[in-house]
Amino acid sequence: MKVISEDRLPKGAVAREVERHRAGVVARLRDAIAEEIPVAFVYNERPHAVMMATPADLDDFALGFSLSEGIIDGAAQFESVAIVEALAGIELRIGIPHAKAAVLEDRVRELTGRTGCGLCGAQTLDAAVRHPPAVAGVPEVPEYALRRALAEMQKLQVVNAATGAVHAAAWAALDGGVTLLREDVGRHNALDKLIGAMQRAAIDPRSGFLLVTSRASYELVMKAATVGIGFLVAISAPTALAIALAREANVTLVGFARADGYGVYANGQRLIADAATASGAAERAGKSREGQGA
Repeated sequence: MKVISEDRLPKGAVAREVERHRAGVVARLRDAIAEEIPVAFVYNERPHAVMMATPADLDDFALGFSLSEGIIDGAAQFESVAIVEALAGIELRIGIPHAKAAVLEDRVRELTGRTGCGLCGAQTLDAAVRHPPAVAGVPEVPEYALRRALAEMQKLQVVNAATGAVHAAAWAALDGGVTLLREDVGRHNALDKLIGAMQRAAIDPRSGFLLVTSRASYELVMKAATVGIGFLVAISAPTALAIALAREANVTLVGFARADGYGVYANGQRLIADAATASGAAERAGKSREGQGA
């Protein structure tokens, strides 16, 4: 049996036994598995939400969720957080101003969130589909920076490298260098953790761009726009509602991002093509015009 040392695994991964079948050969071994446990958000001693999440970077998760869900208006209103382990999971006991807690209670949005759940528990259409203000000061991003960031992000996904089961959200500078990355079994959770980490590091959301290893759903665009991030790159497809919100909120939305190409779905004027790409496009356009003239 293969031996995996628990203390050598990244936080968020555990070792479990598996019976693996390959080409008629059966092997028993210990494999790295992503953790997924209930994490409860409790604001001013009142339960609000339970999300299935990877138990890592929970300080960032608490702050990022509070910001991206509009529970608080800024990090200064995040007064405290205590991480309390319980038999059934983990509680994040968060302190916020009394006025904010009163508004939260009025929203009556006590939700239980599955791993992939972004809107679970919303009781009205207005609560489910929020419309954040248009993002201002969105930067231009060169095409080469996108490729560099995609390559660096993959190398930094240590939990996914061990388990193959988690998403990542990464923040890249305008030259494509990845400065922060967070992982979680839930794509929304990974983004919330990244948002919290960005706030703690005092990173200006106008100073770079966001990458996610998932589809670009409405919830991801909404969370990004809520905290002032105006450039979102996803490695998978966007949804129609995500595209509509990106256009409304002035967010540049790129999907199917790969080393050899991508799709631009909203506000693509901010993605600056490389000189070689631009000249190639011009050459193809010229040939097309010649063909039409012939």
